Amino acid sequence: MNHPLDRLSREEIARNRELIDDAGLVTAHTRFALVALHEPAKDDVLAWRAGDPVERRVRSLLLDRASGAVRETVVSITGGEVVAQRVVDVVEEGQPPILLEEFALVEEILWKDPAWAAAMARRGIEDPERVRVSALSAGCFDIPGEEGLRLVRCLAFLQKGPEDNIWAHPIDGVVAYVDLIAGRVHDLIDEGPVPIPETSHDYHLDDPARPPRTTQKPIVITQPEGPSFTVDGDVVTWEKWRFRVGFNPVEGLTLHEIGFQDGEGIRPIVYRASVAEMVVPYGDPGPIRFWQNYFDAGEYSLGKEANSLTLGCDCLGEIHYLDAVLHDDDGNPRTIKNAICMHEEDAGVLWKHTDGYNGSVSTRRQRRMVVSFFITVGNYDYGFYWYLYLDGTIELECKATGIVFASAYPGPLPDGSEYPWAGEIAPGIGAPYHQHLFSARLDMMVDGVANAVDEIDVRRVPMGPRNPYGNGFTRQATRLRTESEAARLADGRVGRVWRISNPGSRNALGQPVSYTLHPEGLPTLLADDESSIARRAAFTRKHLWVTAYAEDERFPSGEFVNQNDGRTGIDTWIKADRDIDGADIVVWHTFGLTHFPRPEDWPIMPVDHTGFVLKPTGFFDANPALDTPAPRAAHAADAAPGGSCCGSGAE
Repeated sequence: MNHPLDRLSREEIARNRELIDDAGLVTAHTRFALVALHEPAKDDVLAWRAGDPVERRVRSLLLDRASGAVRETVVSITGGEVVAQRVVDVVEEGQPPILLEEFALVEEILWKDPAWAAAMARRGIEDPERVRVSALSAGCFDIPGEEGLRLVRCLAFLQKGPEDNIWAHPIDGVVAYVDLIAGRVHDLIDEGPVPIPETSHDYHLDDPARPPRTTQKPIVITQPEGPSFTVDGDVVTWEKWRFRVGFNPVEGLTLHEIGFQDGEGIRPIVYRASVAEMVVPYGDPGPIRFWQNYFDAGEYSLGKEANSLTLGCDCLGEIHYLDAVLHDDDGNPRTIKNAICMHEEDAGVLWKHTDGYNGSVSTRRQRRMVVSFFITVGNYDYGFYWYLYLDGTIELECKATGIVFASAYPGPLPDGSEYPWAGEIAPGIGAPYHQHLFSARLDMMVDGVANAVDEIDVRRVPMGPRNPYGNGFTRQATRLRTESEAARLADGRVGRVWRISNPGSRNALGQPVSYTLHPEGLPTLLADDESSIARRAAFTRKHLWVTAYAEDERFPSGEFVNQNDGRTGIDTWIKADRDIDGADIVVWHTFGLTHFPRPEDWPIMPVDHTGFVLKPTGFFDANPALDTPAPRAAHAADAAPGGSCCGSGAE
């Protein structure tokens, strides 16, 4: 290995399993719930220089499928031994993520249960092959008898044929709580049969009634001279940007040591960037669905759900793919081909000016570097797109698509009012209201590790001696000095942004260099503050959190999210109220969508978008893209001499 943050190789994952086996920790019932690089401490990585020795460590979570016991291990691949291990208290800490094999296991368990078979028979279903079960994370609701059990809660759908879109046929009114270790139904709630929607909505199949359009002409994206970026192992260099790509089972894509060349050196901006958690809380409080809240990172390991991307479908242009090497349930390496897509693309006009005094016409095209991956978690699909721009801007865009989680639609209430918890998206088919809330973890390093955060609001100034004509307005900066002060909400009424600066590094104007986080400011968690999900996903209650860097604070709802009751999240960390003014800080930004499904979202949902932007604010002494070359004319008969269509000289 050449660097402490290099992604795990197949050989390292295989060696990790071998060393754990050699230590006597693997039996026929052992499953590897997580295997990931044990990232070295930040100080150690920053102090490392090419040629220095690298110790490679791997962290694993082992689940005994027979007893339910959980063990955490740390293996030194370099030293060839298990260097740390402990037993996880699943009652106090929570469960490991759901395993791939457990999704298949639940159908077998359910059909052995007489009460489940009877519930299906009451709905006219006796053939197990026609029922597809969605095994869903159980959450933690202080229900007596569930303490310490490894549970999933199961909803079902009817499959009318091998190619049928099952989500169109919800088998509603019944839910099973399944104990995955005992292999039995722990509880079954049956509110009685509800009509199963029968109409097929097979968007993925050819339909004579819906012939494909013939109006679209080809769009061809070519780079005949190849892309402008280079890839050396995990290190990507594009224009003036340089960064390192990582990938792990929980977060999926991570970006490390993001920096921008300014003069002779690379100036650091972000040490580590990722989506550390995402939660999908549903808003139907009824007895069948009140528990529907999914943590796609902590409960399902979103990195494991990465798609193999396809040229022409998922990515267009001159693409460089990276495979993701992860692990299977037995701890052996598995490869997801083309999991990470990298390309550059035109992003519109960078700048433009036609000067009436000197006669010059100047236009430049914006470009961006795109690093992305896509996941599928049950019914929903999500794309994560990191964009780096020529002008120093960093953006994250998350795309939500796939199929909404359907229910049977009960119709209006007896008083004639609209059903309050779901929308009707097709005849007899409902979709509960829900949110998609993401937590971006931004380990900031703006020109160094000593950073601070100011909250910037615009401020109206009343008419008076200082503002005699009433046209004046200004802005107000408030320094967030401690962790408790930095749990903040966005406010579009005052254009609120957060400026992340380095007080010890100054630009040509004597100002601290900084980057500004521009939030969308959409709703945070809508569940009640006293609810289970508000406790477990406390990060969703604020748009901004700022914490002092701590090596063991990587995930905003804690390391063990599955069936965790919420005592290990970011709201508990900030009780220490550590100093964050000119400190090594981590910025956590909550953003996302509130989804009231429409008929247009059915049977497959067009992409919806959410994200945020980080813009340089005095980080540079001037526009860092001034040296962008003039674009060459294309498809134009009147191209300027030399091929430039919008140069900077006078016309």
